[in-house]
Amino acid sequence: MKRTFTWVVFLGGLLVVASVLWQAFAIAAYVRGAGNGALDAHGVGSMFVHLGELAIVIGAIVAYWGNWPMVGGAVGFLILSVAQLGFLGDTEKEGSWINGLHGFLALIILIVGLLYAQRAARELGLRQPSGAAGSA
Repeated sequence: MKRTFTWVVFLGGLLVVASVLWQAFAIAAYVRGAGNGALDAHGVGSMFVHLGELAIVIGAIVAYWGNWPMVGGAVGFLILSVAQLGFLGDTEKEGSWINGLHGFLALIILIVGLLYAQRAARELGLRQPSGAAGSA
């Protein structure tokens, strides 16, 4: 059962990383004049980010039960994700600096999703432990 939920963490992390990158592409396209379709794509990407975040949290609770820093980190990750949504100010108003914090926290979410995916990949045997590459 632990292995199954480690896979959930791994796939959730991959989904978060891919979706945040998609959102960054879509919002950059929107800002450069791609139109409302790009803004809609950014919104759709957020649904996939949230699915990945939930997969990480649920998977981590089961897979890392007893490893309280990992479980607490996953719950903190979910709290950060919800807080990040709160930092989306009025995008129609000039000078809305709060939106910068929304984008910055998206980078943090990307990094944390990647770290959870990497840890799960190591535990699943999908990656060699660091330092093992090149040893004969």
